[in-house]
This record gives sequence, structure tokens and C-alpha cells, in this order.
Amino acid sequence: MTGKRNANCSKCQVHKCQKNEKDKLPGFCPMRHESALEEASSLLEKHKEFYVKSSVLEKKGYEVWPRAREVIEFIKDMGYKKVGFAFCAGLKKEAALFAEILEAHEIDYASVMCKVGGVDKTLSGIPEECKLKPGRFEAQCNPIAQALVLNEEETEFNIILGLCVGHDSLFMKYSDALCTTLITKDRATGHNPAVALYLKDSYMASRLDLKKK
Repeated sequence: MTGKRNANCSKCQVHKCQKNEKDKLPGFCPMRHESALEEASSLLEKHKEFYVKSSVLEKKGYEVWPRAREVIEFIKDMGYKKVGFAFCAGLKKEAALFAEILEAHEIDYASVMCKVGGVDKTLSGIPEECKLKPGRFEAQCNPIAQALVLNEEETEFNIILGLCVGHDSLFMKYSDALCTTLITKDRATGHNPAVALYLKDSYMASRLDLKKK
């Protein structure tokens, strides 16, 4: 690799990768990480079927299928016999609706809510004052347990519905199966986090703690 600048595709204006051009790359272009790209090609061979079928799926339902349908069709294309989904207690209704969709497509599944284990937040070091309702029992989120339960259920593919920031990371780390996300929780936008990006210079500026110049 040449150059010491951080990879930063978000600042790119030329997008040479989309044009198959390898000359005069910007200093921040990640295509300068040649060893990483070579390793990625090698690793991709281990997941070739998964990658190819997920890429073909993009064409099948482009601008037509909602993400829930994409997840369903991918499960079918991969021939998974049993899938799992981990959901936030705040999305019990959405979890029930997704379960109905899976059942309608005759897909076997196991599901685990984040409060599994019924352990009070303070037992893992969360301060009492950081509970939503201090002074009362409040079950902690348990993403590692969610993952381990689904591992024991021998699910082949796991779906995340609204796990907290960081908790989703732990779930993915300890899940034996590869994962995807159906819902990203964002209580301020009705679970549509892209809204905050589109409105960062107006209505969402204060909520993003952006200082006005």
C-alpha cells in the first residue's frame, strides 16, 4: 500500500472503482490497499454461493420488493431449513408480524427477545440511575444470550429486528450463522435512520448536536 491517508470513499468524486479504472487513484482510495483486496478475493471463494445469490437477489426485486420480501426470497434461494431472528422488546409487534410472514412462506424459525434471561440491569454494572425507570426491576438486554440460544437451535441464518446500537454488534459477533438486519431501531424517526442524514442541515441538526456556523 502506498500513501498514509485514511480510506475515505465518502469524499470521492471520481468513483474509479465503478468504471474499472485503476490509474491516478485519489490518495484516500481503498484500492491502494492491494493486499486487503487480494485477501478479500480469496475469502470470497469460501462464501461464493452466499455472495452470488445475494447479488442476484438485487436484480430480482430491484425497486419492487420491500426488504422483508428480500429476506424471505434469500432464505428460499439458499435453501435454509431453519432461520432465527433476534428482536428488541420494543418491537414485539413487528416481531409477531414478521413471524406471520415467515409462517405464510412455510419457513421454520426460532426467535429470541432481547430480555431473555430476566437479569436486572444493575447485575452487569449498569448504574441504577441509567435505568429508564430507576428503583424498579428492569431486565437487561442480553444479545450474547440471544446469539447462543439461536446457536443451540442450530439456525442457519439470523435476522436482527431492532437491537440496540452495540448490542447488535455483540449478537453478530457470537452468532454462528451469518446475519442480516431487517429493522434498524431509531425511536426518533420511526425506525428510519436515513431521515436524520437527509435533514442534518435543517430539522435534525439540533438532534445530531451539529453546531451552527
